[in-house]
Amino acid sequence: QVQLVESGGGLVQAGGSLRLSCGVSGRTFSSYGMGWFRQAPGTEREFVAAIRWSDGATQHADSVKGRFTISRDNAKNTVYLQMTSLKPEDTAVYTCAAIYLVVPGSAPSRAMSDYDYWGPGTQVTVSS
Repeated sequence: QVQLVESGGGLVQAGGSLRLSCGVSGRTFSSYGMGWFRQAPGTEREFVAAIRWSDGATQHADSVKGRFTISRDNAKNTVYLQMTSLKPEDTAVYTCAAIYLVVPGSAPSRAMSDYDYWGPGTQVTVSS
């Protein structure tokens, strides 16, 4: 059974940092991409960042580029989202997801509907 479990969320002041973790289990994810999405109250879920598990190639949304960094640790089967220079508008539930890459080496989609597996999410609150 595939499981994705996020951790590391919490309350932080503006300008602070947090590192989210997403532990994955239940299968080999070498043919997968991993994504982080977020959803603030009253808004649509939006793409934050993605990484191709096989070679670590990454992409980030413009809204977080230069502040957030996605990475993965193969040995720990864990994907991270390092968040720095946090702003109140970063407040949201952050969720990791996995997408099977039908074409090996392709870039993971930014569309949440394309993802196959989801974690339950972790709350990040940034106070001003």
